[in-house]
Amino acid sequence: MSLEDYSKKRVFDKTSEPPAGNAALFTGSKKSVPGNGDSLLRFVIHKHYASRLHFDLRLELEGTLKSWAIPRGPTLNPKEKKLAVMVEDHPFEYRDFEGIIPEGNYGAGRVYIWDKGTYHAPGTEDRHESERLLKEGLEKGHMTFILNGNVLKGEFALIRLKKASLKDWLLIKKNDEYASDADISKLEAPDEAADAVLPKKKL
Repeated sequence: MSLEDYSKKRVFDKTSEPPAGNAALFTGSKKSVPGNGDSLLRFVIHKHYASRLHFDLRLELEGTLKSWAIPRGPTLNPKEKKLAVMVEDHPFEYRDFEGIIPEGNYGAGRVYIWDKGTYHAPGTEDRHESERLLKEGLEKGHMTFILNGNVLKGEFALIRLKKASLKDWLLIKKNDEYASDADISKLEAPDEAADAVLPKKKL
């Protein structure tokens, strides 16, 4: 995955999505462009009313946002395993993106920030050590992390499915104090209730 893939799919004079910028130059380097020293890594969950409603998990790693589309939305229930399809990396600036992607463009539809916060690898909140461990887990196909968001909290794992497309992963909530059987996929984004123009689409 690369920001080149992100740019190829978009015409930036026809969408308000942020361009890739210069972060791609630093992808794979030891220094993460967006962070400032000891700052924690960021994550965001977008609620995306595209041709079919889905959620997008985006994790900051090595200057970009590693991204997975979650067709049925995330969960806090350890008994549920949610399909997460890895998509192209997104620029770090995408963490703040909300708005309407016009018809005729890739991913056309309304995008909301559903949840956001910081995250780190289990056992350390150090940015650089977290990135090292997370990158190692990503390459092995078993990535474990702690989310500190408004909705999603606690330990999660992304596990790449074997004997399937390399893009297909499972998002699983670990059994901890934040585990719950509540259906959080029905929660609205903070700005969603005020948007009366939103075309509703079912999961």
